[in-house]
Amino acid sequence: MKITHSVRYAASVDQVCEMLTDPDFRERATLAQGAISASATVAGGRVTVDARRPDDEIPAFARKLIGDVELHITQTEDWADDVYEALMTIATTGLPASIRGTRSLVEDGDGTLDVFEGEATAKVPLLGGRIEKLLADKLAHGWDAEHRVGVAWLQGDR
Repeated sequence: MKITHSVRYAASVDQVCEMLTDPDFRERATLAQGAISASATVAGGRVTVDARRPDDEIPAFARKLIGDVELHITQTEDWADDVYEALMTIATTGLPASIRGTRSLVEDGDGTLDVFEGEATAKVPLLGGRIEKLLADKLAHGWDAEHRVGVAWLQGDR
């Protein structure tokens, strides 16, 4: 399933990029999305966020596949040198599903658009489409929660 989502920050591309590559920000933003725990690392241009989410977020139709477990989610962004663009992947342990695409920071007047374009895939017979829709909805909800934390962060709430 194709996914496109964007948010706008009233800050420069450099400021938004600096924020998105700050481990403290990424942990705070991940916890604001409902994670039980979160850890973030930055090494070179790679940002990795590991999170655990409660099993009550898993719909009954998907729970039959993976059982009653916490979801372990790993989000990786590989930021290109001198370009405000990253290859982004989100993988889940225990569920044959993932999101893969491009995260781009684009100048927008006096602000910055943070844009994701990609695809959710679930390799589950008969249920794949429903799981892909669930992933797309979770990405949009999480992106919006990260944006709320980001707006406060850029205004000095750290």
